Amino acid sequence: MLREVKNPQHEQYYFRLRLGFMAFFVMSLFALLALRFIYLQITQYTHYQTLAENNRISMVPIVPNRGLILDKNGVVLAHNFFVYTLEITPSKAGNLKTTIAELGQLLEISKADIKRFAKLKSESRNFESIPIRTHLNEIEAARFAVNHYRFPGVAIKSRLYRHYPLGKFGAHMIGYIGRINSKDLVALEKSGDLSNYKGSYHIGKSGVEQFYETQLHGQTGFEQVETDADGHAVRVIARSAPVPGTNLVLSVDSKLQEIAETAFGNRRGALVAINPKTGAVLSYVSQPGFDPNLFVDGIDVDNWKWLNESLDKPLVNRPIRGIYPPGSTFKPFVAMAGLENAKRLPPYRISDPGYYSLANSRHRYRDWKPDGHGMVDMQKAITVSCDTFFYGLALDLGIIRLTDFVRHFGFGAKSGIDIRGENAGLLPTPEWKMRRFKQPWYQGETVIVGIGQGYTLVTPMQLAQATATLANNGVAMRPHTVVAMQSPATGRTVNVAPVVQDRIALKAENIAIVKQGMMDVTLPGGTAASVGANAGYSIAAKTGTAQVIGIKQNAKYDSNSINERHRDHALFIAYAPADNPTIALAVIVENGGHGGSAAGPIARKVMDYYLLGKSPNEPAAQSAKAKLVQPAGHNESAHDE
Repeated sequence: MLREVKNPQHEQYYFRLRLGFMAFFVMSLFALLALRFIYLQITQYTHYQTLAENNRISMVPIVPNRGLILDKNGVVLAHNFFVYTLEITPSKAGNLKTTIAELGQLLEISKADIKRFAKLKSESRNFESIPIRTHLNEIEAARFAVNHYRFPGVAIKSRLYRHYPLGKFGAHMIGYIGRINSKDLVALEKSGDLSNYKGSYHIGKSGVEQFYETQLHGQTGFEQVETDADGHAVRVIARSAPVPGTNLVLSVDSKLQEIAETAFGNRRGALVAINPKTGAVLSYVSQPGFDPNLFVDGIDVDNWKWLNESLDKPLVNRPIRGIYPPGSTFKPFVAMAGLENAKRLPPYRISDPGYYSLANSRHRYRDWKPDGHGMVDMQKAITVSCDTFFYGLALDLGIIRLTDFVRHFGFGAKSGIDIRGENAGLLPTPEWKMRRFKQPWYQGETVIVGIGQGYTLVTPMQLAQATATLANNGVAMRPHTVVAMQSPATGRTVNVAPVVQDRIALKAENIAIVKQGMMDVTLPGGTAASVGANAGYSIAAKTGTAQVIGIKQNAKYDSNSINERHRDHALFIAYAPADNPTIALAVIVENGGHGGSAAGPIARKVMDYYLLGKSPNEPAAQSAKAKLVQPAGHNESAHDE
């Protein structure tokens, strides 16, 4: 057997070749490492130095104090206070159900707390801390602090909470704040304000709180905090102080607000009172109301369900969102249209048989008084609320001329008040009806617009603004709730200037006729004689009753046989003192029946307090605010319309 012959030179060659490749490979790796080192240490030095610095320095937002809301006399309507809150960060807490159960053994956590936590969790991001308990006392806070190590992702925080001392009084006007949700974040990002809300959890959701959110929130401050490797704060490097929110002074008197809301009792409705000379809102009522404090912590499921499902709709802001037929409160403005268009100039008068008929028609449009009012001119038509007179006037004016004129008083348009969500109401026209129903306009529809029925819809705010404009001789002022803004940082107060919205060219003699007719409404023989009785000041007013459901021709209306929510609405507009008005208002009592008996007494209580300082069931106080006028014979009662 032949032995295999080895070639040492050949083997040595391949060994050196492999060794060379290995050496080249290793050197290549070292070269790559060197290049990477050069890239990181030289080329990317600035970038990584910034990252390292950011790991070492944290930017901590400092949330500013939210501005206060005060009434005209300095009474606090909304303020802030610090409370201990127990909060859970879901992403760090592990099993939430177990964590909450164990917390419940340590501290009192109610079912309402758990429901609210679940609702807030569904509205929040997983890495945000969410309150499970608020308003912890010092003993509870200390008890948890001792056991803190047992609960990862759970911490006690000190937060600034909003509080509304008067509860439900003025809730729809003041509004409330709530937790920032995804919709709010989108709006903040779109407006460029998102960075100013770092660290903030709440934002204005309605009323003044929402409209003046930018002013109330203030400017967020920041601290540059140096931290160690474990994330603990070492020292504060720099600090930018927050700028507290602006304090708002409202035009309302909290006592007047309380009187107005209490006057409604358990009835549903709305009231708006305005200073006709400035547009300042004196009282703003939406009944029933709600307690805005329910929303600050995040409203629980049961209360939210009740507020949303209640037939009384307590969350509806009736003064600007509620729309109603104006009824006979529309007549003074129809009267002004007739006078200014020379359709019913004195000594024009009619004989009222108790109904109105269109030519070539058997249909009769009934007057509220079946046997009529006899001979009626414009002034008397307003005083006794003669339907027949206004049926004919509306038809002579025509729907286009009529709506074009009354639009100047604010009907069919938003008032511009500093509260969001306002409804524009409706002034019907043939074009509107064709778009809406694909039907032509009929003369009979014009007839009933003359008495504030048909398609015409108004808000209580519009009625109050129109009344104020009439009281101010055609000068329309923009309604507003805020009269001054105070800076807590500088102590400077800036007054909000009144704004003229429109000037209606009205003849003095025509204004005098309408105003005298409205003054006679509260005198013997007028539809609100009981409201004006022994007032101590002169009142110009108009009552109204608006149908909720129609009744058959020649059928008699019987409120006792109709479901309560189908009964007529009661309306009342007024201004006083009649010779130099400082208050104009509109009142609506839903399903209240007659304006003079249901809505009028509410208005009287408001005017008594505003003009005389007289609270309900108290003797009148002498006041220099109003010129006292004592009409004679006010003890006489009169009919209601």
